[in-house]
Amino acid sequence: MSGEATYHVPEGPLRLAGPVARPAPGTLPLRGDLAHMALAGKYLAAHYVIPQVRSVATEGAPMHLASRADSDVVTRLESGTSVEVLDIAGDWAWACLGPDGPSGYVPVASLLPAAG
Repeated sequence: MSGEATYHVPEGPLRLAGPVARPAPGTLPLRGDLAHMALAGKYLAAHYVIPQVRSVATEGAPMHLASRADSDVVTRLESGTSVEVLDIAGDWAWACLGPDGPSGYVPVASLLPAAG
């Protein structure tokens, strides 16, 4: 398995016209500062990221709504689940199960090292 997902990177300028409804937190991999590359042209973000594929370690992991252990849990990830990591800050990875979500924060210690 490669450490990077394969997504089409659009060529030329990305344009959005008219208002776009923001999805609920924990759904699409979209934050104000960055978004999954597959959402380029659909949602506006400062940066679009091609995710790095990682797997959940043997004990599984909760996916949280915020980068805090006391935040709401979006879903529980089973051992071996492939996740697409979009950002790592400190002890937390912002990740998703794909461009359709769900998305949330997973403890980095719960992820296996990147293949490569």
